[in-house]
Amino acid sequence: MLLRLLAALPFIGILLGVPFVNQVEPLVLGMPLVLAWIVLWVVLTACIMALVYRLDPANRIAADQPEEARS
Repeated sequence: MLLRLLAALPFIGILLGVPFVNQVEPLVLGMPLVLAWIVLWVVLTACIMALVYRLDPANRIAADQPEEARS
C-alpha cells in the first residue's frame, strides 16, 4: 500500500499542483514558478521511484541471490 502511494505522488503533484502554481511572476532560479514546479517534480519522481525500487520486496529477494542462482 505504501509503495503504491509513493508511486502515485508524482502523478498527484504534477496533475493537481500545476493549476495552483500557474503563475509567471515569482521566478525560481530564473524560471517561472510553474516551470520550476514541473522540474522539481521530475527530479522528485526519480528520487521517489528509486525509493520504491529499494523498498520493493521483490527486488530485495533478487539482489540477495547469488549470480549463479539467478540464471
